Amino acid sequence: MTTIVGVHGIGKYHYYEDAGGSAGGAAETMRLKWNGYLHKGLTGQTAGKAPDYFAEVAYYAHHLHTGPVKPPRQMDPPAKLVFADWAGQLDGRVRGVAGESLTGLAHRLAEWLVTRFGPEAVRFARDFCPEVATYLGGGDPRTRARDAVADTIRRRGPEVVVAHSLGSVVAYEAFWAHPDLSADLLITLGSPLGMRNVVFERLVPVPVKGRGARPPGVRRWINIADKDDIAAIPDALRPCFEGVERDVSCNIDWLDFHTVRNYLGCAAANVFLKPYVA
Repeated sequence: MTTIVGVHGIGKYHYYEDAGGSAGGAAETMRLKWNGYLHKGLTGQTAGKAPDYFAEVAYYAHHLHTGPVKPPRQMDPPAKLVFADWAGQLDGRVRGVAGESLTGLAHRLAEWLVTRFGPEAVRFARDFCPEVATYLGGGDPRTRARDAVADTIRRRGPEVVVAHSLGSVVAYEAFWAHPDLSADLLITLGSPLGMRNVVFERLVPVPVKGRGARPPGVRRWINIADKDDIAAIPDALRPCFEGVERDVSCNIDWLDFHTVRNYLGCAAANVFLKPYVA
């Protein structure tokens, strides 16, 4: 069976806590879950032990953790700025007004999110904004997270890397930062890589003339995004990055729009993964 490595997304620090402060334990718990999610998507079966589709899930959440998860109005200023810019991607009319404090803006945006998208969107923002702010803020957290993903890819030598959510940003930068890494196929799921004013302009390497590019070590890049995924803005990456082979739109669940469980279980992902797990 082909070696496949996963790269997890936001909100996964609790696996580290549950594993008693073990990144390896957190990664193994996630690997077993990802195997189950993909097995259900491929076969429709949930009973019994799933095959080892994923050799490992690269774990980095412990490098981005800066304290207890907070509601939007209690976030640190960098996270509130990400929150405001991200919400502006959803609807430009909700951007801040002159003189409005960050705390007041965060509170107003949280109320708007509940009304527009439901409480799940606020829970998503609670995880997404601080972790994106910490990672893209640079310094040691970014380097440690990126290198942790690179070390897993180097050690496993996968043919396929499946990167979800913020993990697509970390994987993208890991491939660029470590030219020795390679993969036959990179699949990004629910990726915010193209999100203007939040992620895209802050990538390393910096996009040139408004365009990023497929890392040299990646032979093929497929991007998959749910039409209702509020992290995947824009949902298509080909207009932003040279070398994306296909943008695939799917409809996994408008209430559960971003989970790796639903992405790995959807036909859009299965089409590209099935040739590697047969």
